[in-house]
This record gives sequence, C-alpha cells and structure tokens, in this order.
Amino acid sequence: MRIRILGSAAGGGLPQWNCRCVICEAVRAGSADVQPRTQSSVAVSADGDMWFLLNVSADVRQQLLAFPDLWPPDGSRRGTSIAGCLLTDAEIDHASGLLQLREGCTFGIFSTPIIRRWLTDYLPIGTILADFADRPWTELSFDDELELPLPNGDSSGLRVRAFEAGREVPRFVSENANEAVGSVIGLQIEHVQSGGTLVYIPGVSAISESVERAVAEADCLLIDGTFWRDDEPIQNGISDNTARQMGHIPVDGPDGSLQWLAKLPVQHRVYIHINNTNPMLIDRGRECRQVNASGVRVGADGDEFEV
Repeated sequence: MRIRILGSAAGGGLPQWNCRCVICEAVRAGSADVQPRTQSSVAVSADGDMWFLLNVSADVRQQLLAFPDLWPPDGSRRGTSIAGCLLTDAEIDHASGLLQLREGCTFGIFSTPIIRRWLTDYLPIGTILADFADRPWTELSFDDELELPLPNGDSSGLRVRAFEAGREVPRFVSENANEAVGSVIGLQIEHVQSGGTLVYIPGVSAISESVERAVAEADCLLIDGTFWRDDEPIQNGISDNTARQMGHIPVDGPDGSLQWLAKLPVQHRVYIHINNTNPMLIDRGRECRQVNASGVRVGADGDEFEV
C-alpha cells in the first residue's frame, strides 16, 4: 500500500492567511527552517493507480496538482484517479474540498452516519454535490470492516475499519457533543494482499482503548499533532480553550502523545494535522529535535510511505 501525505497542516494551513505568528512569518520570509504546508489530507492506494483521499481539504486542487499520480489518467480527455473520499469528521477543513471535486467523474464518499447527516442538514455538501455528479455515499460502522470498492464496483484491494477517536461538534452544528457518537473517528486501512496497515487519526482527544486497539496493528500511524502544549491555543490568542478542550491531545508533557508514541513498535510514526503555532514545525528547533529523537516524524506535504 502506498501512502502520500497531501497536506500536513491543521485548518488554515501554513502560513495561515490571517496570522503573523513567528512561524507563519518565517514561511513568508522564505526561511529554510520552516516548510509551507497545506491543510490536512492523505491519499492511499493498493496499486498506485486508483487512490482514496482521507479527508478533502480546501487546498485539494493545489494538492492534486503537486502529485502527478492524481492527475487525470493518460489517454482520457476527462477522468480521475480518485476512487473515493473517506471523512473522519464534518469539520470544514476536512470536507469543504469536496465542493472543488464537483465537475463530473463518479466516486464514492464514506463516513459515519452522523457525519453524513451533518454534511446534509447543517452544511449541505452532499445535497450540493448531487446536482453536479454521482457521489454515492456509504456509511461506515464501528462494528464492521468494509472492503473499499472502486467506482466500477471492483475491489480496490483495501479494507477499512472505523473507530471512535473523540466526540466533538463543529461550530456550525447545534447538538450535544456527549451524544455525538461517530463524530470524530480514526481509520484503520489494511492492504488485503500484504496485510500492511495504516492507522489515520488526524483528530484525537485522548489515547482511549479504541485508539490503543487500532494502533496495535499498525505499520504506519499518522496521528494528530495539532498543538505542542495544552495551553498553546490560549497563549497564542487562538481560543479561550485548551488543546484538549478543543479535541486535540497535545504533543508534549507527561500525558502528551509523544511519550506514548515513543514506546510504540510501529515502523512509521508521523505527526500530521499540525497547527501553524506548533514549534515542532521549525526543522532545526528544540521541539522538532525532541520529536525526531523519540523515533517519531513531523509530517510534511509530499511525504510517502509504503507498507
């Protein structure tokens, strides 16, 4: 299975359009120590020909342009190598890119029932897309594995299982987070032939039993690296809430994700969905060195892995 990080930043990307934090300014100044990043998305393929997108950011056009394997197939006037799109939540930065993929070409969308409902009732992406092209929607269950189909119905060679990673409600949804089962999920994707397994968790509020169980079988783990410290959103004036209150376990600290990741026997351990304020984005900085010394990687746009 081939895995490509299309975008490694959290919502807003790096630099964020309205931010003059130290890291955003370093990118604008052309610093060699900080790479620009687009918003979080990953592509996976069993054969290198047909690809599934894991979340679809507003930067999808730029991401497709940067990856020739996702260009229209040779010999076709119109076409796509996208076999389907899997959503881990209903957040705007993970779903709005679907609107840019509206000009024909059939492929499916996969999500839990609550994500589908929110993207129909509150942010009507599904309704809008239906007027442009065939976008069959398949609902994911925590109870079942699904062998992902290609648009023509053939097997893709990939199998997916969804698991709960948290319960958060987007700002545009007026519902109770405690009852929002399936609102934030992780994806365990297995290559049927080789057994190689990717676990993708761009948003996780705590290392729960369901997360531990999924990661135990992983060869590649792409995981939430949004904030370095729990109080980072407050210190940077982003929010009055901590990282955990925003649904993201911080990287650093005695109960942060890095100490847990450092002990995992997973070949590829990679942070993705990284906020523009996170100091581990500075390649030669102390925080990035700390991550690397733990055997973990700060993900960047264009990183590829095979399992």
